[in-house]
Amino acid sequence: MADQNAPNSRLRLEWVYGYRGHQCRNNLYYTAAKEIVYFVAGVGVVYSPREHRQKFYLGHQDDIISLALHPEQVLVATGQVGKEPYICVWDSYTVQTISILKDVHTHGIACLAFDLDGQRLVSVGLDSKNTICVWDWRRGKMLSMAPGHTDRIFDISWDLYQPNKLVSCGVKHIKFWSLCGNSLTPKRGVFGKTGDLQTILCLACARDEVTHSGALNGDIYVWKGINLIRTIQGAHAAGIFSMNACEEGFATGGRDGCVRLWDLNFKPITVIDLRETDQGYKGHCEGELWALAVHPTKPLAMTGSDDRSVRIWSLIDHALIARCNMEEPIRCAAVSTDGIHLALGMKDGSFTVLRVRDMTEVVHIKDRKEAIHELKYSPDGTFLAAGSNDSSVDIYGVIQRYKKVGECVGSLSFITHMDWSSDSKYLQTNDGSGKRLFYKMPSGKEVTNKEELKGIQWASWTCVYGLEVNGIWPKYSDINDINSVDGNFNGQVLVTADDYGIVKLFRYPCLRKGAKFKKYLGHSAHVTNVRWSHDHQWVVSIGGADHSVFQWKFIPERKLKDAIHIAPQESLVDSNSDESDSDQSDVPELDSEIEQETQITYRRQVYKEDLPQLKEQCKEKRKSAASKRRERAPGNSIRLHFVHGYRGYDCRSNLFYTQTGEIVYHVAAVGVVYNRQQNTQRFYLGHDDDILCLAIHPLKDYVATGQVGRDSSIHIWDTETIKPLSVLKGYHQYGVCAVDFSADGKRLASVGIDDNHTVVLWDWKKGEKLSAVRGSKDKIFVVKINPYMPDKLITAGIKHMKFWRRAGGGLIGRKGCIGAMGRTDTMMCAVYGWTEEMAFSGTSTGDVCIWRDLFLIKTIKAHDGPVFSMHALEKGFVTGGKDGVVALWDDTFERCLKTYAIKRAALAPGSKGLLLEDNPSIRAISLGHGHILVGTKNGEILEVDKSGPITLLVQGHMEGEVWGLATHPHLPICATVSDDKTLRIWDLSPSHCMLAVRKLKKGGRCCCFSPDGKALAVGLNDGSFLMVNADTLEDLVSFHHRKDVISEIRFSPGSGKYLAVASCDSFVDIYNVMSSKRVGICKGASSYITHMDWDIRGKLLQVNTGAKEQLFFEAPRGKRQTIPSLEVEKIGWASWTSVLGSCCEGIWPIIGEVTDVTASCLTSDSKVLATGDDFGFVKLFRFPAKGKFGKFKRYVAHSTHVTNVRWTHEDSLLVTVGGADTSLMLWTYEMEGHRESRQCDSEESDLDSEEDGGYDSDVTRENEINYTIKALSTNIRPMFGIKPHLQQKEPSLDERPPVSRALPQPEKLQTNNVGKKKRPIEDLVLELVFGYRGKDCRNNVHYLNDGADIIYHTASVGILYNVATGSQSFYQEHNDDILCLTVNQHPKFTNLVATGQVATAPSIHVWDAMNKQTLSVLRCYHSKGVCSVSFSATGKLLLSVGLDPEHTITIWKWQEGAKIASRTGHNQRIFVAEFRPDSDTQFVSVGVKHVRFWTLAGRALLSKKGLLSSIEDARMQTMLSVAFGANNLTFTGTISGDVCVWKDHVLVRIVAKAHNGPVFTMYTTLRDGLIVTGGKERPSKEGGAVKLWDQELKRCRAFRLETGQMTDCVRSVCRGKGKILVGTRNAEIIEVGEKNAACNILINGHMDGPIWGLATHPSRDFFLSAAEDGTVRLWDIAEKKMLNKVSLGHAARTVSYSPEGDMVAIGMKNGEFIILLVTSLKIWGKKRDRSSAIQDIRFSPDSRYLAVGTSENAVDFYDLTLGPTLNRVSYCKDIPSFVIQMDFSADSRFLQVSTGSYKRQVYEVPSGRQLMDQAVIDRITWATWTSILGDEVVGIWSRHAEKADVNCACVSHSGISLVTGDDFGMVKLFDFPCPEKFAKHKRFLGHSAHLTNIRFTSGDKYVVSAGGDDCSLFIWKCVHMLH
Repeated sequence: MADQNAPNSRLRLEWVYGYRGHQCRNNLYYTAAKEIVYFVAGVGVVYSPREHRQKFYLGHQDDIISLALHPEQVLVATGQVGKEPYICVWDSYTVQTISILKDVHTHGIACLAFDLDGQRLVSVGLDSKNTICVWDWRRGKMLSMAPGHTDRIFDISWDLYQPNKLVSCGVKHIKFWSLCGNSLTPKRGVFGKTGDLQTILCLACARDEVTHSGALNGDIYVWKGINLIRTIQGAHAAGIFSMNACEEGFATGGRDGCVRLWDLNFKPITVIDLRETDQGYKGHCEGELWALAVHPTKPLAMTGSDDRSVRIWSLIDHALIARCNMEEPIRCAAVSTDGIHLALGMKDGSFTVLRVRDMTEVVHIKDRKEAIHELKYSPDGTFLAAGSNDSSVDIYGVIQRYKKVGECVGSLSFITHMDWSSDSKYLQTNDGSGKRLFYKMPSGKEVTNKEELKGIQWASWTCVYGLEVNGIWPKYSDINDINSVDGNFNGQVLVTADDYGIVKLFRYPCLRKGAKFKKYLGHSAHVTNVRWSHDHQWVVSIGGADHSVFQWKFIPERKLKDAIHIAPQESLVDSNSDESDSDQSDVPELDSEIEQETQITYRRQVYKEDLPQLKEQCKEKRKSAASKRRERAPGNSIRLHFVHGYRGYDCRSNLFYTQTGEIVYHVAAVGVVYNRQQNTQRFYLGHDDDILCLAIHPLKDYVATGQVGRDSSIHIWDTETIKPLSVLKGYHQYGVCAVDFSADGKRLASVGIDDNHTVVLWDWKKGEKLSAVRGSKDKIFVVKINPYMPDKLITAGIKHMKFWRRAGGGLIGRKGCIGAMGRTDTMMCAVYGWTEEMAFSGTSTGDVCIWRDLFLIKTIKAHDGPVFSMHALEKGFVTGGKDGVVALWDDTFERCLKTYAIKRAALAPGSKGLLLEDNPSIRAISLGHGHILVGTKNGEILEVDKSGPITLLVQGHMEGEVWGLATHPHLPICATVSDDKTLRIWDLSPSHCMLAVRKLKKGGRCCCFSPDGKALAVGLNDGSFLMVNADTLEDLVSFHHRKDVISEIRFSPGSGKYLAVASCDSFVDIYNVMSSKRVGICKGASSYITHMDWDIRGKLLQVNTGAKEQLFFEAPRGKRQTIPSLEVEKIGWASWTSVLGSCCEGIWPIIGEVTDVTASCLTSDSKVLATGDDFGFVKLFRFPAKGKFGKFKRYVAHSTHVTNVRWTHEDSLLVTVGGADTSLMLWTYEMEGHRESRQCDSEESDLDSEEDGGYDSDVTRENEINYTIKALSTNIRPMFGIKPHLQQKEPSLDERPPVSRALPQPEKLQTNNVGKKKRPIEDLVLELVFGYRGKDCRNNVHYLNDGADIIYHTASVGILYNVATGSQSFYQEHNDDILCLTVNQHPKFTNLVATGQVATAPSIHVWDAMNKQTLSVLRCYHSKGVCSVSFSATGKLLLSVGLDPEHTITIWKWQEGAKIASRTGHNQRIFVAEFRPDSDTQFVSVGVKHVRFWTLAGRALLSKKGLLSSIEDARMQTMLSVAFGANNLTFTGTISGDVCVWKDHVLVRIVAKAHNGPVFTMYTTLRDGLIVTGGKERPSKEGGAVKLWDQELKRCRAFRLETGQMTDCVRSVCRGKGKILVGTRNAEIIEVGEKNAACNILINGHMDGPIWGLATHPSRDFFLSAAEDGTVRLWDIAEKKMLNKVSLGHAARTVSYSPEGDMVAIGMKNGEFIILLVTSLKIWGKKRDRSSAIQDIRFSPDSRYLAVGTSENAVDFYDLTLGPTLNRVSYCKDIPSFVIQMDFSADSRFLQVSTGSYKRQVYEVPSGRQLMDQAVIDRITWATWTSILGDEVVGIWSRHAEKADVNCACVSHSGISLVTGDDFGMVKLFDFPCPEKFAKHKRFLGHSAHLTNIRFTSGDKYVVSAGGDDCSLFIWKCVHMLH
């Protein structure tokens, strides 16, 4: 029987032939040591040409496809393909990993590049978005990530001359990137007219923003900025694949096989043509490589490939010595026995024989149609067997010039492998169907006789089937993925090659399936063939797709012994030779305890994290519930007081002394700090499910605990204050089973219980994950960080001991080397010793293993059974084991100094309980304060004095569920019974100890005291029950009438005459206690019984069953009764533990489907019902809890099921038991008034209060507003028809003759500055903006520079306004609307502003207000937009809130662009979140029925809801604003006008009616603490919309805003020196003096939009605007202000000046129009002939006519000379749709009308007849041109206008420029006319979606554009071209 172990010999990679040139570029570099670095398959190769030597980097597990060299030329970064590909940065000198970058890319990593100083690395993924990532590679941290392009990216490069700039190129694009904050922002290269848009393959950056690139057609393109400036055509004949820049010039390499050298100006220097050379390094290319043969006598290997070449390699010189090309692709090869002939089998079914000496052909034979797959010469050299895919083998005679002498036909499938017998008489074959057949030679007759086959000796073994190689196949699979085998009979080893790129080494023969092996990685996908060299010195393997040939050195066993001190080569896979995974036969049986432990599952059906989603799914139920009035939560509350229990049964080393000598441990979901002097406990209740591990900080003040959870968390908390310091989550699924602090206390290591047992290393204070790795398939019990080197750690677990070191974002692990000492045992514990390389581990067999580095140097027997715990002391160690012995050792484990046995006899008198058994299994040991602290598997904590006595401190039930609980009728004691087969009595008085315990023959589920307290009844799980004496626990009587579990047992009240016993087989038996007889049986339940209660008279029994039935039975016979629900309440019940019925309806949660209420208990005054449920919640309800979904208080401490709850006899305590968490918890009951100002740890009910949070129209609008994202906007006018650029043009009739005799064409447009030279407009520069976003944004106006400047925003521009001069400057980097703005208050960051915008993936920009430099851009995941931003006290952190459905709250380190923490905020809108002005960790968020107080702990956000309870009738309203006071006071402004005052998170006071309407904004002044509030109010004598308050919000002074509005609605306030700055809903910004209350309106704007009407004065720089807000306003550009405003009482739609500028016509939405005189603003005339909106209104150039265009598809003409009566003279007919714009001709005779059906028509004035003659129309000269339609302007319509339109246009007075405005909010500048489609233009951004109108001012000085959504007016200065 062959040994089942893996072979002891091994392979070492010695040489790789090949280079990956296909599908890869730029992957060959010189290192600083003049070595060449490149890659093949999955191996990085460093080749030294001087010494002709190769080194290998083996850290990847799949093909490498990209490589970059660090600028210092020693480090290399390589990227691989795969499902979870990673990047390794490694040292080319030592070939060791420095850093691993992972968890971001998918599919593969296509390109890599280091920046100039080598600190950062950029990578491009192969995923569909071609994601680009920038890494801080040393820390393994991703800095930024962005989608690269929709198509492949071929090259990426850092601009070496400008920091933070990159260039990428690929299929049909080149992009120029800038990195700012965490965001990469691209700009596409503009090919323009200089070159064609095409695929760019490579890049080289030069100075001054110049980039050179090589294109697919062989041209070189040169870029300046983002524009193409020149091309060098035909630089290569075909694509340029590579480009390299150096000081003297450039080198390029192309597909044409040439390398060309160029000087700096791209003048050619020389060409090197590589097509003729023979030098260089060669491998196979193209197709697959299958053929491999080794020479029988010389160290040569022959390979043949689909690229039709055959090559001969020397294994000693590592060189190619011959090659020759064949006609056909080669599939197999064989060398004759004498080494003279080389036979090659071809893909077409032929084979060729060559002479090895000179590669000349001997013979070429084609007998088959399909490929020859296998060739073998017979050992005596006479025959050649050829196996083909035609499923037959042909035999040829070698001497007869390869004449065919036989044929074997027996296979039904293609032939895969063949072997000859040593005497050349037999041949065995394998075929594709898995058959193994034998033939007689040379005839080819099949041999089936078993006897004949037995004696055959095989000359070689290359078959994959057969008894001798059974072991190469895994145990339970029938896959055929092994491609090749070769046996080495001498070395007794076998080597195999498979489809996964693995070469394995087995023992030979290996008979049993699933044999052990060593495995070697390096090849990428399939290894197609593997062979031993002739002298078995080497193994040669070839890769199919990677075309590489690997040569491995074979190191037999004897050599190994000398080499043991050489550390095995590292690699990410568990060392290069991995043991196989199949079960080891010779491993000792696992200890029963460990076996049990590994079988515990910590998975939950439902996790607490799922609650929010579950509640969401029950939304409908919520809504119906919310409409009904629900009972309030009870006023009283409970508080956790004491917990009996310690989790020892599946946890180790989880018990420690703190600094102050208290003891810290855990049970259920509670971290316990126990004071043994006072016998009191304090609790950390931050976890919400079982805690599985605990570690203490080296300073013994902080503790880390890890819990179960879907995304489980680790909490680090302070044992003194019991406050969390940091919460780590996001990397462990299902739970955390081990944690450890580093010696400096800065780092923490943790292990998860996911399938891979992920190991994570954290910087816990920052909450950052430093590194992570998959630990092991089997459970890991312990992780320890090396105390001397915090980058190293060990993990120990089942058959597992691993030594790890950190590399960037990954960890590299090496298995412990056991050497010849045998197997890796299961390790239960581990510690580091007195030097950095010493480690010690305790095994499951009781040994202690001593390790140096990763070598096992000796083992010592320490315990009988597993060693569960060990601790390193200053001098020596202490260990504890299953044998219940604590042993002290010296520092080398040479001597055992002392042992302590844990025995009952040694228990000291002060103990708090009793030991259940001697020598309990020890799970935790800790030393300190002169004692040894011991935790046992049975849930006891003991303190062992050095002299021997033992004190028991804490005790709980052992493993198994606890269900039974009973409180004594008049003493403070309770009884519990558990599946651990014990009955225990506990003292509930302050001594808190276990009074008595009794072992039972079976586990029990229920117990009950008799009414006099003397007897105790216990129901057992086998259907029996017993009664015991309550004091002595001795048997009184027992019965066994049932088969199933007894689920509940109750004495009748009063004398306790009857005992009701309920069982799971759905009966209740009634016994007479006195006569000990069964007197009745209650039948009728359809399921198991869950709860029972007697009535006061002892006559009626109420029963609940598992089928949710509530039944009633009469005692003692058990007759069933039906009682109406109303009567049930009237009956006096002796106890109430029922969970069903109308009185309990409210205790069932909304998600009742997934969770059960398992227990309830009513206080003796029948006021409060306590319940326990499957989620581990203990809840208090008012009783009776009628109506669904009652309100409650809930408490978390138990982990999953609370199985029972009971009040003590006088209601002072609530006792609860926790099922699987084995704990018994005591809660003190606190009356309402008695509450001190202590923080209450209850959470209020989960349902949001159904009281509505209040109503206000402004709030509702803000809450429901849907922010349009510009890029997705659709048209603002209801247009229909075919867009102009898609209409077919009819050819005009008279195509003019080539020589025109007609008059020259008249001007298209009458020009006003005829005398001057016409200069086209080259550019527009934003000069002024009239507008402020106040209607739906808040807190967005701030002072800067001591009030000299103010900053605010509108549309997508940030505006800095100088108060003295009125001039403005702009921040224009946002690409969509800004929604929020804040200023950094810290003096270090003066004038720093953060703004957040709308977008699908919005960004926050942090910028300098003075020079408009962007300092950081934070790309967020708040879909829709960012609605609030706030800086922290130090100014380094930024808080943002999203508009996404979860209203996510995120905290950023904005300087680095790093996201620190993020969490769902609220299910409804959050309006504001602000940091406390003195804090970097505390902040408050307010929103719809929401106020929350947040703390940043590490990377986690912890929050508390605001508690209203302490104030009568307070309700949770919608909160709108927040301000802060000293001593942790917080003020929140509400929708009703009240301000709530909070201390910590409890409401302490309400400032009633601080404003009459909603308090929209509050501002805390940092220098004096005064608070400004702003709200919605009607101005009155005493009240004002702005108030200034003292620090406590007790006194205030009101300010009135003299705006003349009916109500003032203030949206933003800010306080400077003596001034208050106010922003209003009506888009005004006002400065109020604090002393004199004088108001100065600084900025005006339209308050509602769209602004449809726009008219510029004919001669001055004035213009008019008319908007939906019912005002027409007159603006002066020179004075930068609004001159006048007229309120019309109706929405205005259009406005126009008369030609002289003395009259103004205004058209309204209701169909009326008005004419005003400009000088007096008196109405000259008004008229309403239409009932729908007037769209445009125009005076004719001769001032005679007024044309009015409406949406009723009509234009009316009025003759102004007839006076102000305004009678219509005629109108235009046949207009197909509503009118958009109108223009008069210069002679006032014609009018052009553009309409909503994309048609433009011309009419005669004043008759209104349509002019149809195109020739006449073409000759008209127009006075103005504002039409968006017509052949002259077809070019303004863009390709992207499917859903969106061009809305407005205007031609300049000079007649040669044209500006347009569109639905995307863009202003575009064209040349006029522009008849070509998609004309060239310039774009100007700034407006929100929908530009409504645009005009040139007189003399073409300015362009004015009007916004739809943003209600803003932008004034652009025209820059004219110079002549």
